[in-house]
Amino acid sequence: MKLPLDSLARRLEQGLLPVYLISGDEPLLAGEAADAVRARARAEGFSEREVLVLDRGADWEAVRAAVGTLSLFAARRIIELKLPTGKAGVSGGRALASAIESAGGDTLLLILTGRLDRDAQSAEWVRAAEARGAWISVWPIASGAMVPWLEARCRKLELAVDPQALEALAEQTQGNLLAAQQELEKLKLLAGGNRVTLERMLAVITDSARFSVSELTESLVAGQLTRALRVLGGLEAEGVELPLVLWAVTRATRELWACRTGTGGAPARGPAARAASSPQVRRRAAGLAFDRIALRAVRADAMAKGRLTGDAWGELALLGCELCGRSALPLSRGGIQ
Repeated sequence: MKLPLDSLARRLEQGLLPVYLISGDEPLLAGEAADAVRARARAEGFSEREVLVLDRGADWEAVRAAVGTLSLFAARRIIELKLPTGKAGVSGGRALASAIESAGGDTLLLILTGRLDRDAQSAEWVRAAEARGAWISVWPIASGAMVPWLEARCRKLELAVDPQALEALAEQTQGNLLAAQQELEKLKLLAGGNRVTLERMLAVITDSARFSVSELTESLVAGQLTRALRVLGGLEAEGVELPLVLWAVTRATRELWACRTGTGGAPARGPAARAASSPQVRRRAAGLAFDRIALRAVRADAMAKGRLTGDAWGELALLGCELCGRSALPLSRGGIQ
């Protein structure tokens, strides 16, 4: 059967199948799925585990032998086959199909592969695994689903995090679930049961830098161009991830737009929000050219993601000039895909 990842835990509660095929290029989710299968197997008395890595030049006869040979100690065994490319070839496919047919009883077969392309998905051994057991295909989290995914992880960790802080973490990690999980676990240790604010989140994910992204946001909102450019240059020199810096500049843009329009959601907190509440900032925001600012932001984002040729850091500096009310170089929409 094809089994969705979020249904694996419920299916394991009903008992083990002879074969599990877990495929995908998302290491955190694939690893957690494999751990869930192993944990259930241990609970049912599978006390031995044998791992075979099947890369180029693999001994496919060893696969047949591993599944077909009885344990010396009459123990229940997990035979774990790691196939990084997902491609077994003709002889490998036959060996895998044979192993899949032989699995069951005291032998559980767990096959771990990278993402299976269309040709690999139609291979005989994949169809055999799907017929005799479960095939769990693991997919990356879509960018729009990253914050809800982080919220779910926080609930599991019993960690209270402000929505803006989760947005910052999502922007910083750019779909790297393993990095995101590690940051949440770090926050769990540091928070001490307290709610994680945006400022705490930014402090944690930029804790090795002399300059902070929150300082960049604050200086842009306040219109302090010299300070903003100094902080921006410092962040670049210290190797702070570009997506996080872009997020900080975008946050300043949103704060200033809210000043101009008088709109906004829940009350914002932190130094940038306090700066935005001042009458001077509101007057300055009213005169900003937000059409140019929006286009600069789109260009910077496109450069950061490789969709437009240019220096993203330089474009962020020009965007900072616009946010501080200083005219910058001419721009156009050309080249953005």
